[in-house]
Amino acid sequence: MINSTTRLVAIIGTPIAQVKSPENFNRHFEAEGADRAMIPIDLGPGQVADFIRMARGWENLDGFVVTIPHKTAVAELIDELTPRARFLEAANVVRRHPDGSLSGDMTDGEGFVRAAEAHGFSAAGRSVLLVGAGAAGRAIGHALAHDAAAEIFIGDLQEDAALSLAARLADAFPGVRIAAGKIPLRSFDLVVNASSCGMQDTDPLPVPPEIIELMAAEGLAADVITSPEQTPFLMLAAERGLKIQLGREMAKAQMFALGAAMGVMQETRADG
Repeated sequence: MINSTTRLVAIIGTPIAQVKSPENFNRHFEAEGADRAMIPIDLGPGQVADFIRMARGWENLDGFVVTIPHKTAVAELIDELTPRARFLEAANVVRRHPDGSLSGDMTDGEGFVRAAEAHGFSAAGRSVLLVGAGAAGRAIGHALAHDAAAEIFIGDLQEDAALSLAARLADAFPGVRIAAGKIPLRSFDLVVNASSCGMQDTDPLPVPPEIIELMAAEGLAADVITSPEQTPFLMLAAERGLKIQLGREMAKAQMFALGAAMGVMQETRADG
């Protein structure tokens, strides 16, 4: 029951119906007996700046999670970013401080790596195909490079975005081979769909089917999309007998990092 004493956190994005965070957070708050709740807000791009202004004076709001397509816009509007959020030029979580100032972090990459670890997959020394150079893709690429992937190839319909991300990651992580452009038909240990391909029934596959056929038998196919839970890309990978990682697994794996960033949870391993 939400009442006048309830401390609130929010999640903003559009479409919002696909997100799993309110269910995950509110179940946790209830189990902890906390007078706290997360509310989902379906917010259009034109209202992001208005929301940020409102959040500064929203006295019973402790913070908010940011999902597509607002992560880059929010990062430009708040007062302080962690070093990784500043590098990625995106924020997926914001803390509201008592004086109304707002600070943000970007935990998508951390959540992705934690979820992959639960599947027994480590990026160290492995080859990666990353599809999507948006906010989530940038965060995942950064986390995989930080974890010493041997190589990362980045593909995006907007080739300039992929080339820009590849150049920035190559500069930050000189020990990792990083390239971008047209996806080569070759084997990869990890294939990540960090694009929106798969959200709609009419969407094409994010990678050519040959990529899935060529993946290493012990490889991992991962998607960031949470609805539908099983995208055509993941279903095709599962049919081939590959391990698959659902979008909701990434969301759940970073829940405690998000909660800690907002000051409403103690940081811990989401799987522990």
